Amino acid sequence: MSNLVQAVRYSVTAVVSCALPVVVSAVFAAPVQAQGAETRHHALSLIGTPKYGPDFKHFDWVNPDAPKGGTVRINTVGDFNNLNPFTIKGIAASGMLLTYDTLMATSPDNSSTEYGLVAEWVSFPDDYSTATFGLRPEAKFHDGKPITPEDVIFSLQTLKKAHPHFGKYYKNVTKAEKTGDHQVTFTFDSKGNRELPQILGQLYILPKHYWQANGKNGTKRDLAKTTTEPPLTSGPYRVKSFDIGKTIVYERVADYWAKDLPVSRGQWNFDAIKYIYFKDRTGAFEEFKNGKADYWVENTSQAWATQFGFPAVKSGKVKKEEIATKRVAPMQAFVFNTRREKFKDHRVRQAFNYAFDFESLNKNILYNQYIRVGSYFDNSELKASGLPEGRELELLSEIKDEVPPEVFTTEFKNPVGGAQNMRENLRSASNLLKEAGWSVTDKVVADPNCGFFCKALKLVGLGSEKKERVLRNKAGEELAAEFMIASPAFERIILPYVADLKKLGVKASLRVVDPTQYEQRQRSYDFDIIVDTFSQSESPGNEQRDFWGSASADVPGSRNTIGIKNPAVDKLIDKIVFSKDRAELVAATRALDRVLLWNHYVVPQWHYPFERVAYWNKFDRPEKLPKQTPAFLQVWWLDPEKQKALGGGHQP
Repeated sequence: MSNLVQAVRYSVTAVVSCALPVVVSAVFAAPVQAQGAETRHHALSLIGTPKYGPDFKHFDWVNPDAPKGGTVRINTVGDFNNLNPFTIKGIAASGMLLTYDTLMATSPDNSSTEYGLVAEWVSFPDDYSTATFGLRPEAKFHDGKPITPEDVIFSLQTLKKAHPHFGKYYKNVTKAEKTGDHQVTFTFDSKGNRELPQILGQLYILPKHYWQANGKNGTKRDLAKTTTEPPLTSGPYRVKSFDIGKTIVYERVADYWAKDLPVSRGQWNFDAIKYIYFKDRTGAFEEFKNGKADYWVENTSQAWATQFGFPAVKSGKVKKEEIATKRVAPMQAFVFNTRREKFKDHRVRQAFNYAFDFESLNKNILYNQYIRVGSYFDNSELKASGLPEGRELELLSEIKDEVPPEVFTTEFKNPVGGAQNMRENLRSASNLLKEAGWSVTDKVVADPNCGFFCKALKLVGLGSEKKERVLRNKAGEELAAEFMIASPAFERIILPYVADLKKLGVKASLRVVDPTQYEQRQRSYDFDIIVDTFSQSESPGNEQRDFWGSASADVPGSRNTIGIKNPAVDKLIDKIVFSKDRAELVAATRALDRVLLWNHYVVPQWHYPFERVAYWNKFDRPEKLPKQTPAFLQVWWLDPEKQKALGGGHQP
C-alpha cells in the first residue's frame, strides 16, 4: 500500500506536478466501540497495532503548541497549467493536494498506519467483504457545507472514472451506499483483501455539489479535465492566488474544521506556502542562495558536495543538514519500454545491466554517497535474499514454468563494475546480445574532422574510412537506445553509460527534453529508456497492479512505465493482495521481487538513506521528526526571533 497520500502534503521536492498516491496494507485495527458483530476502529495498521489509542491527544512527532504564522517560499523546476490534480491531462500545480482531506490520515512516523480524519471510525467483517466508515458530523468544505455520505460516494465514483490510477486502485470496490446519516458502506467484489478498508481510508473527498455545478465559464465542471478555476476543497490550505506557470500561493484555512483533531494538532503551521517556478535548477538554486526562497531539497550528490559553500552557509544563516529517513528504499532505475520489440528479450535488458559501471560512477562522479539498489523492496524484510524457501518457495513452485529458472537456483545480484571488472562485464554483455540475435557489423560513418585534404586522399584511395561497431538483428535493424531525461543534471551520469554501450555496438544516445514534454511522453509511453522511481511501503498491496500488472500496461498514465505483461507477475500480485497474514504477505512479496529482478526489467541505480535539506535559519521544529520524512510543511514552524536575527529580509 502506498503512503504517498499524506506524503504529497509535506513533500517539497522540485516536482512538476502533484504526485498521486502509491499506497500501504494488512489490517490490525484498534477498537473504539462495538457495532453489532463488528468493531468500530479509530485507526488501522497493516503492521502490528496502531501506536496511538482512541483517546490520544496528538502525535508525538509534533509540537502541539506550535505557533502559526509566516510565509514559506519554495522554488520548484517545471511548469503548471492546471489546478486539478486528479486528471492525466495537463500539468497540475505543486502542492494542490495540501487543499484536500481524506477519510483517514496516514502517519509518516508509522508505516502503513492510518487514523480517522473525515471518518471518525471504520468497521468491517472478518471476511473483509465490506467496510463501513462513520463520518464526523463537524467535517465540512471551505464553503461551510458539511461532508456527507453522498460526497464520499461521489468521490469514489468520479475519481475512478477520471484517472486510471484510481480506476485500478479501487477496482475491487463494486458498490458504495449510504447506510446512515453519517455512514457509508463499501462492498467489495471478493473476500479476504485486508488492504481494502485502509486504501479506502486514503480516498480524497470531493464536494458533489461543486463538481456537478457549472464552472465560472458556464460549462459543467469535469474532474477528468484540466481547470484554472481554484476548486472547492476541505483541507488545511486553499488556493489564494496563482500565475499560471510562474507561482501559486496557498493560504492556511484559519477555521479549518479539523485543526483541533488529534491527527491535525501541531501541524500545517505556515500561514502561506508559495511555490515559485523556474525553467531549470540553476535559476531556482541561485534565487535560494540569494534569500528569495526558504527551503531546498537537494537530490544531486555533486551539487551537495560542491555548491553549498556560499557565504550564507558559512555564516550560519543557511543551515545544511542530512536528515536520516527509515523507509523502504525505492527502486530508482533505468527503465526499458518493453512495448518496443527491441527490449522484449530479457537477455538484451540484462546486457544493459552488465554495461552499467555503478562502482566507477559512484567513485568518480557521485562522491561515494550512494548504495546500489538490489531489490524492488530494498532496506526492508520484504527484500528477496538467498534462495527461496518455505512459503516463498511454495508460491514460486506453483508458477515454475512461467518464471526464469534462475529464480530457484541463484540469488540475484547486480554485476560489480570498476576498472578491474568492466572488460569481463562487457564481454558478458556482448555474449548475451549475441544469444538474443544481435550481431556486430561495421558501419561507415561520416568523419566530422575530415577536411578537404582528407577527402581528397579518400578519392584517390589513400585515405581511410571511419567505421563504428553496430549491432543488427536478422532483419538488419540497428539496436538503438535513446535515454530521455528532463534534467541536464543527469547528463554526467548517463554519458559514460552511453559510451560503454557504444563499445558493444549499441547506438546509444541521450535526449534532454523540457519537463512538460517529458511528462507527456512518459504518460503516452513514447520513449526507449527513462529514469523512473518505484516507491514502496512496508505493506505492498493493490498498487502493485498499477506498477506491474498486465491490465495497466497499456493504460496511459499508469505507473507500469515498463509495460510488463507477465502472467506470473499477475498471479504473485494477487497473492500479495489476498494474503491472509503478515507472513504470507512477506513471502509473496519476496517471490514477486525475485521474479521482477530475474526478468531484468530495469537497470537498478541507487538509493540514499538521508534527505539532504538546506534552509534559511528562520524555522524551528519538533525535537523528534517522523521516521520517514523531515515533514517540513507538516510540522515545522516560523520562529520570529530567528527571522529577525537574519535581518534585511534574510539576504546572505
